[in-house]
Amino acid sequence: MSTKPTEAGSVKEGSYVMIDGEPCKVVEVEKSKTGKHGSAKVRIVGIGVFDNVKRTLIVPADAQVEVPIIEKFVAQVVAKVGDSWQLMDLRNYSTFEVAQDQMEEEVKGRIEPGVEVEVWDIAGRRKIIRVR
Repeated sequence: MSTKPTEAGSVKEGSYVMIDGEPCKVVEVEKSKTGKHGSAKVRIVGIGVFDNVKRTLIVPADAQVEVPIIEKFVAQVVAKVGDSWQLMDLRNYSTFEVAQDQMEEEVKGRIEPGVEVEVWDIAGRRKIIRVR
């Protein structure tokens, strides 16, 4: 299980939600008041974690939205393999690869074999967030 449900009215800026099946960081939350014939609405604007695409979700304030469970861990860079990096998980010493485009911009110039990095695992996909 990589997501958990939460009420749309309780979502805050800076948190993460799933919009169109993609994990997104919330950059704007706008709440409208209850109307004469309906419930309050929440407009959530998020930026995709993996593709940096802006997405919008408009739902009733009491509706359930999916919040991704983010697993953060430390890994060591082993080698560059083509246009991806091979990393070793320091929890269980297993190896995996992360594509060059799945890392933050400020990390790209500082990554090299032997460096420890923070990796986020969201919904089975991994991204390098920062160099430790």
